[in-house]
Amino acid sequence: MFQLNNKRVFVAGHRGMVGSALVRRLEREDCEILTAGRDELNLLDQAGVRAWMADRKPDAVILAAAKVGGIVANDTYPADFLYENLVIETNVIEAAFREEVGKLLFLGSSCIYPKFAPQPIMEDSLLSGPLEPTNEWYAIAKIAGLKLCEAYRRQYGVDYISAMPTNLYGPGDNYHPQNSHVIPALIRKAHEAKLAGAAAMTIWGTGTPRREFLHADDCADALVHLLKVYSGNEHVNVGSGEDLTIAELAEIVMDVVGFEGGLERDLTKPDGTPRKLMSGAKIRDLGWAPHIGMREGLADAYGWFSTQNQTR
Repeated sequence: MFQLNNKRVFVAGHRGMVGSALVRRLEREDCEILTAGRDELNLLDQAGVRAWMADRKPDAVILAAAKVGGIVANDTYPADFLYENLVIETNVIEAAFREEVGKLLFLGSSCIYPKFAPQPIMEDSLLSGPLEPTNEWYAIAKIAGLKLCEAYRRQYGVDYISAMPTNLYGPGDNYHPQNSHVIPALIRKAHEAKLAGAAAMTIWGTGTPRREFLHADDCADALVHLLKVYSGNEHVNVGSGEDLTIAELAEIVMDVVGFEGGLERDLTKPDGTPRKLMSGAKIRDLGWAPHIGMREGLADAYGWFSTQNQTR
């Protein structure tokens, strides 16, 4: 057990969806939460990271910071995605080692797994096959982060661990009309269709692909749990352990938003991978399970979106 009582916990990337959820979750613990905005700390600056870590001396670090983006961004800026994520990881992990940080938790991404990994995806599927080409640059950087934590554990005996969250959603998500992920995209579509009084809203493809989702607050709860109870070389999947079709998801979103029109399918658009579900057996054996149901979570996400006045 790693006790958080009276510890100083640095959340790197606290302004992102996961990072902000972590801050909310850690506020329930008897610990001091350390954060730093980009105006105070540039994670790409090695000397700056080392100096900040030496000055603040955290007892634990959760590395949730990363350069992220959709398929188009990954394809357009492969060097940026690979370089910047590698630099962030190495700077924070090495600085934590230099300052003898007691525990470090690194966050991976579902794209680390092979494109055709058996379902549900087990942790040992890592590096067992080719990656999805559209985001391999980000995936390779994240795999390097997982392996860097494993290497420091092996060589120095430090307590560095890694977690692999599934598709996340919730407050703080990206609702950009072109490069958002499926849940915020569907919420925005349903909201705009409701405002316009449209007869129907459209989804890409057949709607039959199955995907797994987890609310960001559930993810944060799982990560804090792992910080406390887990110490091992292998990363741990963090997910709901359940999936649903995109069409089923769209129907729930429409109901939550209050859009009463129909659902149409644009069959000229691709479906993508037929199924992507991670095994949650390992984290359940460690004593954690999700608490936020899909409908409840989507209502929370839509409530946050509505308050942001991102559409009119």
